[in-house]
Formats: sequence, C-alpha cells, structure tokens
Amino acid sequence: EMAGKANVTIEVDEAEIPIRNEVRGIGSLLGISPLTVANEGKAVIVTAPDRADAVLRALRAHPLGKDAAIIGKVTDEYPGKVILGTEVGGRRFLEMPLGDPVPRIC
Repeated sequence: EMAGKANVTIEVDEAEIPIRNEVRGIGSLLGISPLTVANEGKAVIVTAPDRADAVLRALRAHPLGKDAAIIGKVTDEYPGKVILGTEVGGRRFLEMPLGDPVPRIC
C-alpha cells in the first residue's frame, strides 16, 4: 500500500526482517509465510536515509524496540511495487495477499 500511494519502489531484504525462530518454524510447518499473515504490534517506519541510524537507535532504546531493524530502502526502479530480496539471493515482486491464510478469531 505504501509503495502504491507514494508511487515509489520499496526494496526489502528478507534476511533483515526480524522474525522469531518460533514464528518461522510454525509457518514452515503450516506452509504459511510470515509475510502474508496479520501481525499486530509491528510497525514499518519510513525515514530519510540520513536519519535512519538515529531512528533505529531511538527505537532500540525502548524495550519493545529491541529487535528493530533497517530492512530496506526506497527507490524509483518500479514505482508502486515492493521488491523482496530473498534469503537465497534472488529478487521477486512481493504482492498483496488475496486473502487471509489464517482465519482471524478476534
């Protein structure tokens, strides 16, 4: 949504996304990518490149921000698209999920 509204490309490095091992494990068992399920309590923050380190330090200074990470950058390569740099070195477009792979009960 952010890439489309801002008409920019968002490049995300999959290896830098802070996902707990337990979440990766259960996702693997169920055949569900953690990138396609609802995730309350998380935030994606976009800032100017020259402010990124300061923002990251501020987030990590709070106990709830201890796992904060810089996971990507904004470019103009494919406006409106999100590109995922995969853990094996490839690149692919990351599309919005068509539905929710896990029924929500709340």
